[in-house]
Amino acid sequence: MLLSLGRCHVIPFFKQIYDSSNSIFTRWAKYSSKTGLFFFYSSTLFTTTTQHNTLLQYYLTLPKTTHMHSVEATMDLEWLFDYLKGMIKPVAATVVVLLAVLLSFVQKLGLEGEMVYSILRAFVQLSVIGFVLQFIFTQENIGWIILAYLFMVTVAGYTAGQRAKHVPRGKYIAGASILAGTAVTMFLLVLLKVFPFTPRYIIPIAGMMVGNAMTVTGVTMKKLRDDIKLQMSLVETALALGATPRQATIQQVKRALVIALSPVLDNAKTVGLISLPGAMTGLIMGGASPLEAIQLQIVVMNMLIGASTVSSIMSTYLCWPAFFTKAYQLESKVFKFD
Repeated sequence: MLLSLGRCHVIPFFKQIYDSSNSIFTRWAKYSSKTGLFFFYSSTLFTTTTQHNTLLQYYLTLPKTTHMHSVEATMDLEWLFDYLKGMIKPVAATVVVLLAVLLSFVQKLGLEGEMVYSILRAFVQLSVIGFVLQFIFTQENIGWIILAYLFMVTVAGYTAGQRAKHVPRGKYIAGASILAGTAVTMFLLVLLKVFPFTPRYIIPIAGMMVGNAMTVTGVTMKKLRDDIKLQMSLVETALALGATPRQATIQQVKRALVIALSPVLDNAKTVGLISLPGAMTGLIMGGASPLEAIQLQIVVMNMLIGASTVSSIMSTYLCWPAFFTKAYQLESKVFKFD
């Protein structure tokens, strides 16, 4: 019962095993009238119900009104202290960024401002998303998982659409393609019980898939449009001979898909030989066995290939209505600009 009270932040509770073999019951409490805080220290774990009740009765006899507000205030600020303490190392790591800024200044690259802005923006974005994920992980509602996933897809669709800015409705096409590819892949993984449908698993996995699908989709759309523009006469000749838009642009589609998917496939071929991937590195640094980290990384590589392939192929199908008229002619205004 007292452990439950500790979890609910009624009092700061600390415990450690001092002599588990003898099960020594030596505990003491200290009440500070100056701060109004009640600190409970324990030298061993609770072993009997009688000990639970004895300590609980002792705690209940204390004047709560004098220290409860102080305890709550301390707990409210504790997360901030922990966060600031944990940011010491990330701040120290900015030394290498300062080195990059110095080199940019010496070489007169003019990238100093962009470097500083980029790292500051990364600090803010990661800090905010850290607090958001901390909140979502404590929730039982799957609606938060879906909401976070749709937010990532929306941002990814906008970013990929910016890369293919000359494709009409490119942001919507990219978003729909990324949504289709990642949703199908995620559904299969959950259906096969590779991952449980919980925020701690789904959100990081969805983030990796959406990020890769975003890059591949943006490259596919841009490359397809550029290739059709360069070979407009060839495509128009095929259309005049009765070919469908799909048949007239089959070579351009293949070329765009190969170029977009090649980095993903090359990464899968060289994984572990040149560099250790992020998921695997994080597990190893977190204390997991290298064998367990390898198993997870294999799953990650499989899902990245699957999601990226589905998203890129879907984007080619969704681009055709923008590239051709209803009469199966090239939409000239789409290919007017470089």
